[in-house]
Amino acid sequence: MAEQHLVILLVKLAVAASLASILVRVGSFKRTLLREERTLHQRLRLALSLSAIFGAGVATRVATGTYRAVDLGLEGSLVAGVLGGYVTGLLGGVLISVPAMISGEYLTMPLFAGVGVLGGLLRDCAPHPEEIWRFSPFLDLSLYRVFRRWSDHRRTLFHLFFLLAILFAELLRASLRHLGGDAVFSLHPTWPNPHPLHVAAVYAVTMFTVTVPLKIWNHSRTEQKLEAQQRLLHEARLAALTSQINPHFLFNTLNSVSSLIRLDPEKARGVVRTLSVILRRLLRKHDNFSSLREELAFIDDYLSIEKVRFGDKLRFVREVDPEALDRLVPSMLLQPLVENSLRHGLSSKVEGGSIQIRASLVDGRLHLLVADDGVGIPEARLATLFEQGIGVSNVNERLKVLFGGDYKMWIDSKPGEGTRTGIEIPELQPALAAVS
Repeated sequence: MAEQHLVILLVKLAVAASLASILVRVGSFKRTLLREERTLHQRLRLALSLSAIFGAGVATRVATGTYRAVDLGLEGSLVAGVLGGYVTGLLGGVLISVPAMISGEYLTMPLFAGVGVLGGLLRDCAPHPEEIWRFSPFLDLSLYRVFRRWSDHRRTLFHLFFLLAILFAELLRASLRHLGGDAVFSLHPTWPNPHPLHVAAVYAVTMFTVTVPLKIWNHSRTEQKLEAQQRLLHEARLAALTSQINPHFLFNTLNSVSSLIRLDPEKARGVVRTLSVILRRLLRKHDNFSSLREELAFIDDYLSIEKVRFGDKLRFVREVDPEALDRLVPSMLLQPLVENSLRHGLSSKVEGGSIQIRASLVDGRLHLLVADDGVGIPEARLATLFEQGIGVSNVNERLKVLFGGDYKMWIDSKPGEGTRTGIEIPELQPALAAVS
């Protein structure tokens, strides 16, 4: 009898972990866990979610009369109150108790409802909402906190209060079982003169049955928070890198305008008008991605400014697969590379030169190439190009943030012959623009 009783208690603990794992796989429930402040509708939905799974355990025990370890009604009611407050705890406790009430266990509903309200009281007593997730089921650790962190006495006393509340809920169930008989279900030993350790085991399992789901759900919350923080970090990093490009382009363009003001004011005004068009586009755009067609239109505007200074010495050639025009590329991807070709490849070449942009789709990948026939890059500098300057290193860093390892970028250059910069990224459909 005693051995069977211990097996039931262990199975009960395993059932608690299993039910918690099932719930955390539900997307809406996972999203609810991240919210500390909830509307009434959200609290009611949380109560329904918890009562559905914990109430199913009570119904299974009532229907079979044998699977006693699956009844986690008391623990589920307390957890509902701790997670959602008084409304969630009260409603959850009432709904979880319905199968037991139908079978004639009439003290179950007031017990579960009261325990649910007790869970709401625990939530209100927490010095911070995160403290409910930090509760430890280990008695020695909870007592240790009281003395070790007495300066933070509100927090330590809350953990002790949480521990006592769980034990009180189990004591209340045992008392009602003793007074009302079959009016409430309990796993307390029913054989004569049970050993105190068997009674203690019931309280211990109840304590772990409450805290194990909290620990499982907290692990999921932590993963979600880390993912969200990583995503925000990437977005902030990408925004910083993009903002690094725009001032660089702006300052270089203004230098060109300043050289034209005295020589040809009319051309200077035209450059300023084109520059205003470019700046309006930059100020309106906040997406990480844009179509290749838009990027090439941006390059046309940019080169129209540069041609004012270079004149006929600057030639621009495009070889673009029409199917690639509507594919998505990182915003401001090509401009830094074209600018590098102009500033470092062609500006010092007396006879000028040409810039060529190629784009094609190959096996689900978008291949881009920016080439010039400028002065080229010395081999010693080529080896460290990804670590220096704003243009190339910035583009490479942005591609790394957006695609991880699923991209390629290479530079091939020979002094006196020119430079070729190639990029290979996954083919992104236009529908993904809303996701970026």
